[in-house]
Amino acid sequence: QVQLVESGGELVQPGGSLRLSCVASEDTFTANTMGWFRQAPGKEREFVAALRLYDGNRYYKESVKGRFTISRENAKNTMYLQMHSLNPEDTAVYYCAANRNRIITSALRRPESYGYWGSGTQVTVSS
Repeated sequence: QVQLVESGGELVQPGGSLRLSCVASEDTFTANTMGWFRQAPGKEREFVAALRLYDGNRYYKESVKGRFTISRENAKNTMYLQMHSLNPEDTAVYYCAANRNRIITSALRRPESYGYWGSGTQVTVSS
């Protein structure tokens, strides 16, 4: 079973930046769609960003547009989430997700559309 492993989460001050990484445990794992979700205490898991690897299209939660960038480095089989201008509302556990098959646009924001998940990395934005 392929596992996804996130890293990069930490405590950061408001206005700061972080880059999260997600690596698949198997070099041969090929995903068609990858995404980032987050879950704050007492809240449901929510969509943050997605990357459709077969056409390069990117999708973002409205509140992170212009601040977050999702990307992938094929040579390292690693996906990233670059985050800038962080604010306390961004505090959450961030999860990497992937799916071998394509996901239609209308389903990209649904956690159940993804077959593989990481265990999460904590991002805390606080002064």
